[in-house]
Amino acid sequence: MISVQTTAVILAAGSGTRLTGSEVIRPKCLAPFGSFTLIEVQMRALRAQGIEDIVVVVGYGAGRVRQACGPGVRFVENAQYLDTNSMYSMWLARPLLRGALVVMNCDVLFHPAMLRDLLTAGHENALLVSYPDPGAAPFGAEEMKVRVRRGRVDDIRKDLPLAEVDGENVGIAKFSERGAARLMEVAEEIISSGSVRDWAPRAFGTFAREQPLYAVGTRGLPWTEIDTPEDYRYASSVVFPAIEPAVHDLSPSLQWGA
Repeated sequence: MISVQTTAVILAAGSGTRLTGSEVIRPKCLAPFGSFTLIEVQMRALRAQGIEDIVVVVGYGAGRVRQACGPGVRFVENAQYLDTNSMYSMWLARPLLRGALVVMNCDVLFHPAMLRDLLTAGHENALLVSYPDPGAAPFGAEEMKVRVRRGRVDDIRKDLPLAEVDGENVGIAKFSERGAARLMEVAEEIISSGSVRDWAPRAFGTFAREQPLYAVGTRGLPWTEIDTPEDYRYASSVVFPAIEPAVHDLSPSLQWGA
């Protein structure tokens, strides 16, 4: 479990416009998986690692997200969620940061061991990266692609040339207290230039060009990003059944293995 003061920021302001279909709940952080919502799965994983200071950036469906999160969670509201993106939401949370930082997209369903691996990795600043299996289909236009050099993130963007891609951004990163302060400065510099519709990885990429941002692999553990009804069906039928026992086993006092 993590021993330093850490704030987790869950970016949950988006409207999830591609999640159309009768079986899908919007906002997507409220998508059901067994007896949990997606954001409950994420918060259980954070608390199992000793992270109790959780900030959720809300926007679309803010009232329902607040209710689902329950007590013990702090909130920031992105009233401009229709005209901004995840980097702006992350930047809005800066006054609430305490110590180190974990940044998490609200649409990621993941095996809790991935978070443990990230937090226990011997790096101050690190990003979870999913490396493709041999023979896997090439990445498409939607994946946030990552180039890794000597274990460090060298570039991260959707339009990275496929020949240079090493893996995919999972959507979970950690930063030391000093790293978090610089990350927020980077985000503010980008926003001040007029770019308010960028994803958080743009700030990660700029940060990585200044100081080390290490890549931590997923070890092939199950995870998925949920953007479309097809993604949700895959998450429900394949990913959640594979991780459900681990999710149920999560406890703030329990140390468990993958």
